[in-house]
Amino acid sequence: MVSTRPARRVLPRVPALYECTVAHARVTPVRHAFRRRTYLWLVDVDDLPRLPRVLRPLARFDARDHFGGHAPSIREGLQAYLRAQGVHDADGPVLMLAHARVFGYVFNPLTLYWCHDRAGAPVCVVAEVHNTYGERHCYLLRPDERDTADVPKDFYVSPFFAVEGSYRMRLPLPADRLDLTVQLRHDDGARPFTATVRGRHRPAGPRALLGVALSHPWSTAVVSAGIRFHGIRLFLR
Repeated sequence: MVSTRPARRVLPRVPALYECTVAHARVTPVRHAFRRRTYLWLVDVDDLPRLPRVLRPLARFDARDHFGGHAPSIREGLQAYLRAQGVHDADGPVLMLAHARVFGYVFNPLTLYWCHDRAGAPVCVVAEVHNTYGERHCYLLRPDERDTADVPKDFYVSPFFAVEGSYRMRLPLPADRLDLTVQLRHDDGARPFTATVRGRHRPAGPRALLGVALSHPWSTAVVSAGIRFHGIRLFLR
């Protein structure tokens, strides 16, 4: 019998930084689009970056920022979620794409976890969504050979869209490039919202971290403020 189990894949070098562009495009209730520059970390949840003391305010990864916020580590929070979903073989490497805490603050609209088994074969992707109301929700995804998965929308994110329809997510594991797409789709074929994230890999050394931190000061606060700013603009329009 031929195995249908995905083959072991070569994982990217981590920790890594991705200086990237995030783009949002809406067609309802009014047409609106924006782009912003930021940077994201790709890290191994079992081997988080160890920074020199002077740089630690620029990047910290806390378990309280993910899942229920009560687990002693990010890995344990993830494993508790996976067990609740009936997933028991994602006990190998897990790579997480996220913002780190910067000067004690973080806001992650979307955190992604690429989960593998002990042999290094892909098992699933977990997409953890945070809204600006302090709520969080996870989607368990089983991407196909094109790294694409569909999942019903069942979490409130924006006052402009009801909790209906589904997401199509294209989530290839980042390597030299970061290239993600999330699209909201309705049953009538409408595609009212599309978000993309595009970026390039940079080794996460002290010099690179200082460079992106200076280029995008207090990036996590800027992300949160930007979401609220564009929400106000949409409401006024």
